[in-house]
Amino acid sequence: MAKVLNLHAQNEGKATIDSLKNVINNSKHDTSAIQSLLHLGELVYLQNMDSALILWQKAYNIANTNINKSKINHEEQKLFKSFMATSLNNIGFFYKSNGNITAALEYYNKSLKIHEELGEKFGIAYTLNNIGTIYQSKGEIPRALIYYDKCLKLREEIGDSIGITMSLNNISQVYQSQGDVQNAIIYLKRGLKLAEEMGDKKGTAAILSNMGVFYHKQNDVAAAKEYYIKSLKVKEEIGDKRGVATAFNNLGGILNGQDSLSKALEFFNKSLRIREELGDKEGVAHSLTNIGRVYLKQKNYNMATKLVLKAMEISKELGYPENIRISAGLLKKIYVTTGNYKLALENYELFIKMRDSINNETTRKASIKSQLKYEYEKQAAADSVAHAKDSEIKNAELAKQKAEISAKQNQQYALFGGLALVMIFTGFMYNRFKVTQKQKGIIERQKLEVESQKHLVEEKQREILDSIHYARRIQMAQIPSEKRVETTLNRLKK
Repeated sequence: MAKVLNLHAQNEGKATIDSLKNVINNSKHDTSAIQSLLHLGELVYLQNMDSALILWQKAYNIANTNINKSKINHEEQKLFKSFMATSLNNIGFFYKSNGNITAALEYYNKSLKIHEELGEKFGIAYTLNNIGTIYQSKGEIPRALIYYDKCLKLREEIGDSIGITMSLNNISQVYQSQGDVQNAIIYLKRGLKLAEEMGDKKGTAAILSNMGVFYHKQNDVAAAKEYYIKSLKVKEEIGDKRGVATAFNNLGGILNGQDSLSKALEFFNKSLRIREELGDKEGVAHSLTNIGRVYLKQKNYNMATKLVLKAMEISKELGYPENIRISAGLLKKIYVTTGNYKLALENYELFIKMRDSINNETTRKASIKSQLKYEYEKQAAADSVAHAKDSEIKNAELAKQKAEISAKQNQQYALFGGLALVMIFTGFMYNRFKVTQKQKGIIERQKLEVESQKHLVEEKQREILDSIHYARRIQMAQIPSEKRVETTLNRLKK
């Protein structure tokens, strides 16, 4: 049934594409041509991002040319500027998808400036959302939330239901990344309900995928798998290759966690092939890391190292701290296993650096509080030792004075008595030292055992989460639909 629906969607999509191409080639009005170019780019980007870029650049160029014409009136100028802003936004999306964050941010900001100049709340909200995805990718969570919150308020103000769905989804992912499970699921459920009510299949598929991630993080593998499969079916139905790659990746993550390694490799490789075809650099890096993780389990250390190093190279090129953290953590594990402790330490230090760079403000405050507590306890211990030393010195001086007085009365008796006391005291202290050291050793061993078990559990959980993390961001930046462009067009023509 899914294949029939998929085929029907493909045929329907082809008919729409042919119709749009006909409008572009035969249109007597540039407004119709631009609108068709924008919508055609939206349709083909799921299959071929490079073709979409060409269409959006052409739309921008036509709009820009018309703005410079002396004969157009004020309303026409506003219309073409609106098209320019939409084109810039979409071009920014292309660069974001291909890992060129600097270019993406540049185009998004240009788009935002025009939308603000025109007072287009819909366009402003859309671009704020996309800028938020950039800062989330860079690990600048507080800054990302500022953009997401502004975006959501605008969308609620103008009643953009589909946009609200996207915002709820994005904010949920931020809460997930910061460990706020309660708020994460609240936003996801609100978003899913709204997306289904609106018939928004793209939004529904994205949120179903993220529901899977949520339950995966809670170790509810059965529920996670159910949502991943639901998401995959919708993505296949609408021809969303990028989304299909994400679903394959997530299902591979489940299989890897269950140690079904051959099957996990199959799904990870399916995901990798699609991502390479789409030129999705971040996705490619993530897939390579996941495949490397499987090879590590299979003790194929050479292949594991080769793939994860390649993933690290891409991640550094993109400048995404979360992706670098994941690769560094896995490389550390590979190098420890193979006995290359120098490289293991280097990657562990990089892992810590990247992990700390994406910590949120609350975590940083907790860390500072913990550090202050540690410093206080350390100082208190130092003061206690100093006090003990002072007391020891005073007691020694007093004992010396008493000994001198006693020596005058009976020097010989005092000497032997003093020596006896010293021997007894020394024996007592030595015995206490042995008992204390033994107790300390037992406590340290117990602590080490507990910490080791805790580390193993955390390591296992982190591996599972790292394998699915990419799905939380992959579809955040959506492209305006024809209906939205048409709404802007009609409003500006009035």
